[in-house]
Amino acid sequence: MKIKSKVLIIAGSDSSGGAGIQADIKTVTALGGYAMTAITAVTAQNTKGVKTVIPIKPKEIKKQILYTCKDIKPDTIKIGMLHSTQVINSVVKALNKIKITKIVLDPVMVAKGGTRLVSQSAIMTLKNFLIKKTYLITPNIPEAEVLTNMKIKNLRDMIYAAKILLNFGAKNVLLKGGHKKSKYIEDILLNKKEIKIFKNKKIKTRNTHGTGCTLSSSIATFLSCGKPLKKSCELGIKYVNQAIGSNPNYGKGHGPINHLNSIIIKKKFK
Repeated sequence: MKIKSKVLIIAGSDSSGGAGIQADIKTVTALGGYAMTAITAVTAQNTKGVKTVIPIKPKEIKKQILYTCKDIKPDTIKIGMLHSTQVINSVVKALNKIKITKIVLDPVMVAKGGTRLVSQSAIMTLKNFLIKKTYLITPNIPEAEVLTNMKIKNLRDMIYAAKILLNFGAKNVLLKGGHKKSKYIEDILLNKKEIKIFKNKKIKTRNTHGTGCTLSSSIATFLSCGKPLKKSCELGIKYVNQAIGSNPNYGKGHGPINHLNSIIIKKKFK
């Protein structure tokens, strides 16, 4: 497989390999991109939950971003877990220097097991300074509720919340509907000009660890290859659904998905 593009990932590490930097690298690589990283935190976790979060110093995160981009300029940037105000400010300063326009922000706030991963002050900084720098923000319903201070119960609420996020300065919002209790998942892509709803049948499984990280990274990879936003979201959602459907069924909690579902191994390697 020939490498098509370059993606810089700014996110935390997941020792169990299902989410965070590890899921991001697998996703970008499986879809034909070249993955670079700036690690924001090191976590000790497994499919049942997060044990500890060790933050990386903000100035070291900034150095990782700037030093990497100075040598290999990314086509897109995907941002995941940013746990403090200081880290967000450091990332914003780095982004101001490298001037990449295609930035995908997955506002990771709560782990699958329920562990809160960011402080209240960090959420305010995210809303006031980082969201306006993004090309696309990809919150799930609980994350959108935190950012908008409203309860989301139905499709109408999702659209209203997405509009609030646009008012924070995001150019596009993909609000994911996977947390709604229904047979179908409705993900909403919204900007100032149009609304697109992606409707897919919900797959019954506990193995959904890292789906948010994977979706944002897959969209960032498709964008980096020059695909338009709507197509990138459509392909990213399809990739994640296939990864959920073909999961390896590892772990005793929320297990990982199959990031390699896009790769067909040639016969001579089998």
